[in-house]
Amino acid sequence: MADAPLSHPASAPAPAQADDTPLYVPRKKIYPQAVKGRFRTTKWIVLAVTLGLYYFLPFLRWDRGPNAPDQAILLDLANGRFYFFFIEIWPQEVYYLTGLLVLASLVLFLMNAVAGRVWCGYLCPQTVWTDLFYAVERLIEGDRRERMRKAKEKWSLETIAQRTLKHSIRLMIAWWTGGAWVLYFADAPTLVYELATFQGPPLAYIWIGILTFTTYVLAGFMREQVCTYMCPWPRIQAALTDEYALNVTYRYDRGEPRGSMKKNEVLKKQGLPAGDCIDCDQCVAVCPTGVDIRKGLQLDCIQCGLCIDACNTVMTKIGRPEGLIAYDTDMNVQVRMEGKPEVRRVVRPRTVLYAGLIVLAGAIMLTALAMRTNVGLSVMHDRNPLFVRLSDGSIRNGFTIRVANKTLDERRYALTVEGLPEAKLDIVGGEIDQQGRAVVTVGPDQTLEARILVTGGETTPPASTDLHFTITDLESGETAGANDHFKAP
Repeated sequence: MADAPLSHPASAPAPAQADDTPLYVPRKKIYPQAVKGRFRTTKWIVLAVTLGLYYFLPFLRWDRGPNAPDQAILLDLANGRFYFFFIEIWPQEVYYLTGLLVLASLVLFLMNAVAGRVWCGYLCPQTVWTDLFYAVERLIEGDRRERMRKAKEKWSLETIAQRTLKHSIRLMIAWWTGGAWVLYFADAPTLVYELATFQGPPLAYIWIGILTFTTYVLAGFMREQVCTYMCPWPRIQAALTDEYALNVTYRYDRGEPRGSMKKNEVLKKQGLPAGDCIDCDQCVAVCPTGVDIRKGLQLDCIQCGLCIDACNTVMTKIGRPEGLIAYDTDMNVQVRMEGKPEVRRVVRPRTVLYAGLIVLAGAIMLTALAMRTNVGLSVMHDRNPLFVRLSDGSIRNGFTIRVANKTLDERRYALTVEGLPEAKLDIVGGEIDQQGRAVVTVGPDQTLEARILVTGGETTPPASTDLHFTITDLESGETAGANDHFKAP
């Protein structure tokens, strides 16, 4: 694995010339060592919560009434609906998805501004599933030294049995990963039964196969290669970060010059400089991407904090303070070397801006959800002909309306038009009530298309007159409107 330093501590050697650096280095097999500590514990908790939500949310029920599915989270492609607990999103409300993507981007930017690649180290699906696959590998084949030893030995019956079991469990995890994904697109218990009895839709089996393969390959074989070469986020976050963002940092002001414990003790007794780093390489041994954090911040580093746990364990054993590797900034390392106080600025213009934009985007989406109605209306003018002159000299325009009933009950709606004096409204195949309104009936959670004819009065209108169509729910009184134009010679 090639290191791509973004910054270098004072003791690190100068980087090679750019033209000597290869674009790709053949992969070196990595065998991360197990470690205990608060960051490892945090990663286990995040893994359990995220995978638990992913695998079991499709089975969570939510009662929406007799005419709607009862799956809490469901992307119903067949009927063009997205259900999220009490929220139902229609295709024409795709702007909510846009808002969610904007919110997700802003949260990612804020996380980066505060503590670097927190997403990569703890929440990224690649990290979570790779972590799970590593746990399976350690459980079956042993820790770092055992796995490295077995990789060099000739295959035996024990080796074959262990690797067969390992890959079988990986395939089961990958298969359930793909299976859980398709459950978000149909009623989960029903689809599970259909898949188990080989009655499921072919597309479901295809997607399960695709996602099983990608999970098995990406988390089981490519691993750190995905983070280093395939994922664009390391390059993006490198451009977004600043000198106040916390990152996993080797405090070389305290650790250098490094050396063995005995050698450094002799140097200290002689009054010579000696750092706390004893060159045990435990920080490298536990790193899932094989990074030596002592070379500075690197694109390969996913900021998972496992090297912090490993180093703290070593420091405790040799009787020295923890924190030789910690979430810190290179700027603080420099100011400590100069005898100046540390600077920690979580609240700064960048973080305030991101937080403000998150609040603003969230408020806009919540307001839009609170103000959304259960009826929708769209109007489209006939293209050919734009107008028709009747035998009495009056002008008639044709329109196609689409009425959306977002409730779970059948509703009747009345359509009116404003903007053209003495206009007469007709509906093809429908009814006109005593007030001259076109009345349509729309089934529960459905849309209805109808053809509307608008005829001007005795006076010939201008070439283009603005019209405003209003649809009113005759039961609840809710309204929706749409604008178009009345065309004339």
